[in-house]
Amino acid sequence: MPDHLLRLSRDDFDANAALDEPLPPAIRAIYVADGMASIRAGGGTATLSANSALFHTGTMSIAARAEGACLLRYELDPGQGVPTGEGVRSELKLEAALRLDDPDGYLLRCDKVELPPGGIAYTHTHQGGGIRCLLEGGFNVRVHDETTELGPYDAWFEAGPDPVHAWAPDDRPGHFSRAMILPRRLKGKSSIRYVDPADADKPKLQRYTVFVDEFIET
Repeated sequence: MPDHLLRLSRDDFDANAALDEPLPPAIRAIYVADGMASIRAGGGTATLSANSALFHTGTMSIAARAEGACLLRYELDPGQGVPTGEGVRSELKLEAALRLDDPDGYLLRCDKVELPPGGIAYTHTHQGGGIRCLLEGGFNVRVHDETTELGPYDAWFEAGPDPVHAWAPDDRPGHFSRAMILPRRLKGKSSIRYVDPADADKPKLQRYTVFVDEFIET
């Protein structure tokens, strides 16, 4: 089965700025990192404030409100082209290939993970790949004995089966947005697996907020 492409873009809108043309159809989740935006999709319009998200597979028209807006746009198999509009700036943060061959199908989950200063995500794997983007504070991610230090709006990819150990610095929290492509059987369920079973019973300081947990057709 051919690989699929998961992409994260950051779209910054000045006050009252809007896209010239609707975004083309795609499997897409929009997370509002800052400000407020109105999104027209599927015959309706939703106004989203900071720390909220919307999922849709059809065309999307987006306009910022008076506060402006910073959006994180997660797309699986995105269309071509870059969104344009006066007062709109778009930046591709990261893209990664995924092999999706589970006959039972997949879902897209978009959530937010918050770790306090010094919080640790014990060595773990996930049951699907995904892209993360740091929103606030700092974060350290160790994979295959290599550690990456991240700052606000840095993005990284976790393939799923690779063990990951991650932590927030002692003086700052680690809050990040995330979109993962997971097997359908995990709808409403955690995707994490701890490498050391003893870690599963340790107190966890991270907090999760799930915005999107939707079945998709790939």
